Amino acid sequence: MEAEFLAWLRSRLPPHPRLTLGPGDDAALVRLGGASQSAGAECVVTVDMLSDGVDFELEGIDPRRAGRKCLAVNLSDIAAMAARPVAAVVGLLLPRPGALKLAQELYEGILPLAEQYDVAIAGGDTNTWEHPLAVSVTVFGEPPPRGSLLRSGAQVGDWILVTGALGGSLLGHHLDFEPRVREALLLVERYTLHAGIDVSDGLTLDLARLAAESGVGAALRLADIPIAPAADRLAKQLADGSTALDHALGDGEDFELLFTAPPDEARRMVTDQPLAAPFGAPMTAIGEVIAEPGLWQIAADGARRPLEPRGYLHGSRP
Repeated sequence: MEAEFLAWLRSRLPPHPRLTLGPGDDAALVRLGGASQSAGAECVVTVDMLSDGVDFELEGIDPRRAGRKCLAVNLSDIAAMAARPVAAVVGLLLPRPGALKLAQELYEGILPLAEQYDVAIAGGDTNTWEHPLAVSVTVFGEPPPRGSLLRSGAQVGDWILVTGALGGSLLGHHLDFEPRVREALLLVERYTLHAGIDVSDGLTLDLARLAAESGVGAALRLADIPIAPAADRLAKQLADGSTALDHALGDGEDFELLFTAPPDEARRMVTDQPLAAPFGAPMTAIGEVIAEPGLWQIAADGARRPLEPRGYLHGSRP
C-alpha cells in the first residue's frame, strides 16, 4: 500500500518554493528563514510512526526499549541523509490502562538516546484510547556543508557499500541498534558519496528503491554480503528452509547505511576502514551501479541474473 500511496501523493502535491525535497527519500528538506522563500538555511525533517504489535511487542519487552527504538529509527533516517539531528517532537497515543506509567517508561528510553546525540526533545502531544500503543516521532536536523545525501544521486559505475553486517535483526538488534549518525557525518566529511539510504525494510528492497530514485540499476555480489551471526542463528531457529543469506538480503531493521561512491573513493574507504575502530562498523563493497534498470545478482562467472527485491512492505499486513 505504501508505495502506491506515495506515488499518488507525489503526483498530487504541488511544488512549493520552500520545499527543496519532498516525499520519497529518508527525510524531507525544507528551506527556512531568509529574505525570500528561496533563501535561508535548509532543515532536514523526518517522521516515523511505530506501534505495538508491528514494530515491537510490549508484552515481552521493557517499554524503555520500545521508546528508544521510536527515536532511533528517526535518527537512522537522519543518518541516511548524512545530516546532524537537532531536535525532536514526540506524539504518544497510549492505551488507557496504565497510560501515565507507560508514557514515563517510554520517555526513560527516549531521553538517554536524545542526550547521547545532543537532540533536544522540543515537545509533542499525548492522548489515550482503547487500543494498542502508537508513537509518532518527528526529528529535525541540519544538512552537512556539502549538502544532504539523497537516494537520487547514484551514478553508473559507482560501487555499492554497506556498513556493518546484516540479517537476523528480529533476535534483538531491531530494538537495540545504534543509529549510524556519527558514522555518516564522518564519511561525508572525509569522502565523496553519491547516494545513500538506511537499511530499514531489507537490503534488496531498500537498494531497489535507491536505484529507482536514481534512474539506474544495481548489481549485487551475493558472496560479498556481510552476514551477521544472528542471521545464521535465526535461520537455524526457524528451520523453514531459509538461509543466513536470505535473512541478510531481506530481513530489514538492520539500520545500517547503504551508499554509493565513485570507485576511487570506494576503494579508499574499504582500505581505510574509518568506521571499524571507533564504531565497530566495517564497510564492505557489495556491488556496483549499472545502467540497466532493476536489481541484479552477479554470479561467480560474472554473469548477471535478475534478483527479486525482498523485505518488509508497509501496509502489507492485515
